[in-house]
Amino acid sequence: MKEFAVVFEKAPNNWAAYVPDLPGCVTTGKTLEETRRLIAEAIEFHIEGMRLHGESVPEPTAVAESIPVRAA
Repeated sequence: MKEFAVVFEKAPNNWAAYVPDLPGCVTTGKTLEETRRLIAEAIEFHIEGMRLHGESVPEPTAVAESIPVRAA
């Protein structure tokens, strides 16, 4: 099992998510919880498509974390 970093972004009316290691693997949802579920499905679908087209699935390399900043 591989784990891919996912970036979640809050927009005025919804949430968006993308996977840096899987270009084009994106989704949006009304809530963060919905977006988490949808991006998990999108990752599986994206990888299935890559395999069907004979493409190799990249190893995860991106890392995401939150860094506290005093000036913020």
